[in-house]
Amino acid sequence: MILPDSTELELPDGATGLEAARAIGPKLAEQAVLVRSNGRVQDVRLPLAEGQPIQFLTTRDTSDPDALSVLRHSAAHLLAEAVRRLYPGVKVAIGPPIENGFYYDFQFPEPIREDDLERIEAEIDRELEEGRSWEREEISAAAAKQRFLEENEPYKVELVATAEGPISLYTQGGFTDLCRGPHLQDSAPIKAVKLTSLAGAYWRGDERNTQLTRIYGTAFYSQADLDAHLERLEQAKTRDHRRLGLQLDLFHFDEHSPGSPFWHPKGMTIFNTLEELRRRENRRRGYHEVKTPLIYEKALWVTSGHWDKFRENMFLIPLDDGHEYAIKPMNCPGHMLLFGSALRSYRDLPLRYAEAAPLHRDELAGALHGLTRVRHVTQDDAHIFCTREQIDSELDGTLVYLRYVYGLFGLEPRAELSTRPDNKLGTDEEWDFTEGALIQALDRHEIDYFVGEGEGSFYGPKIDLHMTDVLDRSWQLGTIQLDAQMPARFGLTYMGADNHEHPVFVIHRAYFGSFERFIGILVEHYAGAFPFWLAPVQLRLIPVAENHREAVHALRTRVEADGFRVDVDEREETLGKRVREAEVEKIPFTVVYGDKESDEALAVRERGGEQSTRSLEALLVDFRAEVATIGT
Repeated sequence: MILPDSTELELPDGATGLEAARAIGPKLAEQAVLVRSNGRVQDVRLPLAEGQPIQFLTTRDTSDPDALSVLRHSAAHLLAEAVRRLYPGVKVAIGPPIENGFYYDFQFPEPIREDDLERIEAEIDRELEEGRSWEREEISAAAAKQRFLEENEPYKVELVATAEGPISLYTQGGFTDLCRGPHLQDSAPIKAVKLTSLAGAYWRGDERNTQLTRIYGTAFYSQADLDAHLERLEQAKTRDHRRLGLQLDLFHFDEHSPGSPFWHPKGMTIFNTLEELRRRENRRRGYHEVKTPLIYEKALWVTSGHWDKFRENMFLIPLDDGHEYAIKPMNCPGHMLLFGSALRSYRDLPLRYAEAAPLHRDELAGALHGLTRVRHVTQDDAHIFCTREQIDSELDGTLVYLRYVYGLFGLEPRAELSTRPDNKLGTDEEWDFTEGALIQALDRHEIDYFVGEGEGSFYGPKIDLHMTDVLDRSWQLGTIQLDAQMPARFGLTYMGADNHEHPVFVIHRAYFGSFERFIGILVEHYAGAFPFWLAPVQLRLIPVAENHREAVHALRTRVEADGFRVDVDEREETLGKRVREAEVEKIPFTVVYGDKESDEALAVRERGGEQSTRSLEALLVDFRAEVATIGT
């Protein structure tokens, strides 16, 4: 075995991770929770391969995502054991770790309520006091099926029937579960468990199946970490974009069109400001704005490969002409038709198409979540058609562009290199080239990245961009993809200087990902207090009395003439209430205008409470400096 410091560890064939840890030292063997190797993790009980590089994660790695994941996976099994003891006749389904926690799905004999979580949590605490250890065994599929038939666990029987590879069981206390692992050695490292909520979940995510009860929870290596997590959750509630969207009059949703936001004027101002930014920067960087149809006949989706890979998420439209159509869930195939509408020369390349078109994706109702998971999607989409020799320079341009865009919001994205999936199109040699080109681009720009094995699109590898907000939550934003497959399927080529046809490559890229999701993330990231250049209302004017209204409206006209967004609150409410509401609405600047105010002396209140007296010209100078940060 190869240790992180490159030293070699001699072990007998078939030695497990735990035996390797014991060979290094008893303390490591006691504290080891996981083996990490080549970006993958495995249970400490599993045998190691000869020459395998290994890294041990221990109970000291309390913030490592993999170490937390194995802890939470084991906590999910404690939850299942507790539920089975408290609710005889319950059927258990699956219980994986997820980001920031875990869940387990059950079919209860009778419905349970949120109030019952406290009782279940108390039972988990009792298990922890008693102590639990996890024992792993492998058995045949036939034996596993028979076991779970006898236990009357139909969901486990179904899982066994579709399982690939060895069938492994983990036992703790009186509970045995079908599971691939990994798990802790014992429950001692689990210092804090909290059950957080209940939800409905269809078995295997299919609404035609039985609806189960999903219990969510989380677990940590220390109570202090759990307390900090719960504090972040409370902050997240106050920042929830669904609540703020209504409070700030940005958007709402309606049952008549599930998953499709209704944008109010203020929300549309944010949307249009981002759209103006997109168009302006695209023009500067040599993109051509295009517009393609929303509905295409089935044959197009067959050619692109989406019919086999994406059909379940497409809205289909049978028409009386005997053909089946679909509303587009992405722009790529339309842009392929656009490029293929004329003969292309090497002199035409690179050719950069950009389009922010409405897209529609048939997401499951249970998966919809405010703006961050919608059916009506607007992507800041672009496709760059280029020669093989132009790939590096075009990728360089996309990475420079993305740093500019995210820099405007103070975001530091993390890059994930998503590699070939099992259902990929094309050969391994073609994927070696496209993956290599993305790796080289990341290296040239000194961008750190982690590898998402098998997470690429079916037509090409991609760089997925993730950001962490002020509450330390991770969000996926945009993507950059390199594609040799889709243009080939459409027969796209260009005429080279040698008068021969050559294959064309396509770089797919989006930085916001979608306007809807990006705005939802920004609402929560800023808690609705948008930077001045993005705020729907940049300045609110409040006349103290009726005789000040004329001067206020004249002031509004002069500020708007300078290109800034202004409104006037002249309601028949007290001055104090109007000032407080401006603060609640998170308006960047508020001017209260009374007898003492004039163009030379304005009473200015900045968001956050700072007050000053400034002339109109000085205020406009400050406003111009605010918007200059985005390079208008």
